[in-house]
Amino acid sequence: MSEAVAGAVAERFTQLYGAGPEGVWAAPGRVNLIGEHTDYNDGFVMPFALPHTAVAAVSRRDDGVLRLHSADVDDGAGGVAELRVADLAPGTDRGWTAYPAGVVWALREAGHEVTGADIHLASTVPAGAGLSSSAALEIVVALALNDLYGLGLRGWQLARLCQRAENVYVGAPVGIMDQTAAACCEAGHALFLDTRDLSQRQIPFDLAAEGMRLLVVDTRVKHAHSEGEYGKRRAGCEKGAALLGVDALRDVPYAGLDEALERLGDDEEVRRLVRHVVTEDERVERVVSLLEAGDTAAIGPVLTEGHVSLRDDFRISCRELDLVVDTALAAGALGARMTGGGFGGSAIVLARTADVDTLTKAVQEAFAQAGLTAPRVFEAVPSAGARRLA
Repeated sequence: MSEAVAGAVAERFTQLYGAGPEGVWAAPGRVNLIGEHTDYNDGFVMPFALPHTAVAAVSRRDDGVLRLHSADVDDGAGGVAELRVADLAPGTDRGWTAYPAGVVWALREAGHEVTGADIHLASTVPAGAGLSSSAALEIVVALALNDLYGLGLRGWQLARLCQRAENVYVGAPVGIMDQTAAACCEAGHALFLDTRDLSQRQIPFDLAAEGMRLLVVDTRVKHAHSEGEYGKRRAGCEKGAALLGVDALRDVPYAGLDEALERLGDDEEVRRLVRHVVTEDERVERVVSLLEAGDTAAIGPVLTEGHVSLRDDFRISCRELDLVVDTALAAGALGARMTGGGFGGSAIVLARTADVDTLTKAVQEAFAQAGLTAPRVFEAVPSAGARRLA
């Protein structure tokens, strides 16, 4: 689908800037199969790329000017934002332009000679749905500039730079998973990623061939990572690691969890956060083992375990996410859980192909009966990572 829009994005670029782009690139959103809030704890995650992408038409400039336009913000002729790359600095921009501008800032801060660009962006990744629309935006810009300026950076290096852009320039304390998924995922696979050293393994994940589907249910409840609760959870995890004398919660062994919780005493909030992270890392490893053994249906209960942990220990679920999970399970789903940062966004539902229509109808009816905005339901197909389209 992203290839089909390359021509339209290039045409709009030409209308905006008076000449055709040097190229068009795409980077996907992602669904995290399992491994939530483990990435900033140096743990394990298992995302895969969606067919939904951010697409960028880009040309270089040599005059220090960065011009940015988004079809999703203001597609009028007067909607071009113009910045000077020498003036880019953290905290100076709280709008959408902070994401692409932050990437330019991070590249230049790392010593890469980026002298400006004209950029037009368009995205089909639902914003605020927990599907990494911001990471897709960052990675597509980083990949385009990497190619155009001949920087020679690999996918994991682009991911590190984009994480720094979001952490420092945008001010959102995100981990490394989203950017790495956008940069490195492969079609038909889930990415088993160790976020400490960024070692990766592509795990075959072809549900359709096994008579199953993975549905994404976008509750249409928006979240904002850079505000409040996400940062509190991260700080609490760092406190737990410090109290336990480890570099990160990744270093707390699953077999030693009970002992670790005892050492934390009566700090119930930190105990809950630690328990989630340690058990979630174990769940990721369990899912990898099941998939490699060909027992795909058995990952369903593990996904559901993850939701319970996110709901009860990490406390980042919400009424709508719980309603999706409870309704889907009652209607015959193999497993379900919230995915993404929490406090809204999306849930995933693992289902037999024959049950998809029944499950979808059950969730939609449950939302209607509860007086909630109708959710968006679509199939998640493991797709390609960031790439050049034209």
